[in-house]
Amino acid sequence: MKSTIAAPTSQLRNFLPPFSSAAPSFSFWGKTIKPSFPSTSSLKTTSFRPVPLRVAANSQSAAATAGTTKVAAVPSEMKAWLYGEYGGVDVLKFDEKVAVPEVKEDQVLIKVIAAALNPVDAKRRQGKFKATDSPLPTVPGYDVAGVVVKVGSQVKELKEGDEVYGNINEKALEGPKQFGSFAEYTAVEEKLLALKPKNIDFVQAAGLPLAIETAYEGLERTGFSEGKSILVLNGAGGVGSLVIQLAKHVFGASKVAATASTGKLEFLKSLGADLAIDYTKENFEDLPEKFDVVYDAIGQCDRAVKAVKEGGSVVALTGAVSPPGFRFVVTSNGEVLKKLNPYLDSGKVKPVVDPKGPFPFSQVAEAFAYIETNHATGKVVIHPIP
Repeated sequence: MKSTIAAPTSQLRNFLPPFSSAAPSFSFWGKTIKPSFPSTSSLKTTSFRPVPLRVAANSQSAAATAGTTKVAAVPSEMKAWLYGEYGGVDVLKFDEKVAVPEVKEDQVLIKVIAAALNPVDAKRRQGKFKATDSPLPTVPGYDVAGVVVKVGSQVKELKEGDEVYGNINEKALEGPKQFGSFAEYTAVEEKLLALKPKNIDFVQAAGLPLAIETAYEGLERTGFSEGKSILVLNGAGGVGSLVIQLAKHVFGASKVAATASTGKLEFLKSLGADLAIDYTKENFEDLPEKFDVVYDAIGQCDRAVKAVKEGGSVVALTGAVSPPGFRFVVTSNGEVLKKLNPYLDSGKVKPVVDPKGPFPFSQVAEAFAYIETNHATGKVVIHPIP
């Protein structure tokens, strides 16, 4: 029997507080980066009981590194963010009485510790693929990191107390789950999950699944391999920052070039880029050097095809596609995460959490508004979740 979401009550809150006017700096591999952020003073503000903000995404806690966690009793209702109609950020509502999703035979129930936003979350809320979406109302959220609190009868490896992470929707645009990760609990197929690497915390883990799976699958589809060169457009973004690292440290690229704004060039180099291109000052397609692969994570395929070698490949994640460019929709796969876990545990590949966050659970609407500016560095993460 399908679970249903309880009807919103008078307790619903639509919270959208203002951003801080000061742009925070953050450290990555010994380099200090201070991105600039747009003003959002025009956003509507209402009062809300504050939730403690986790200041350092890179800090380790005993619970985050133990590998298993003591499991508490599962309630019948949970706190969650949801929307009952498609539209802007204002359709998001907070509800304290949402039914905890039932667990199918091949699923586990996860107590969500942290969740992350992706551009697809905003597009889904806007109704961009409502023809293939699950029924409304919807609890959004693809990425999750948390603790297994219940297992289905056909689950083979995971057990209660396991610390896991993953992208909960096998097909991003085809029937994504009605109960997403912006809630206290979410139910997920075992095959979509992996054990959380011990050397990263829940905040870092939550920001990885969809982005790192997209980065990896795109590289695989181009036939990328050791000795090849690549140009990454939007190298400081959630997917781009991982494409740079995977290409360099996993696939063995001979040269990695990437684009970003002026303030993020050193950040690109810290990720492993050999050439950091300031897109505000030069056109990458005018460079004399061409690349075996161009990974377009921003939507500039018409320009990207001018920077690829003859016979090369262009991956286009968004926007119009020009030959020889191609687009794909990522498939969630826990085996990919398991394959990449050793690189995460060793530090060869590092999660990148936007310095604006993590955003507390009370600020999911604010986090949505922020990711839709397209100025995030790395991933926008929600934590703590009650």
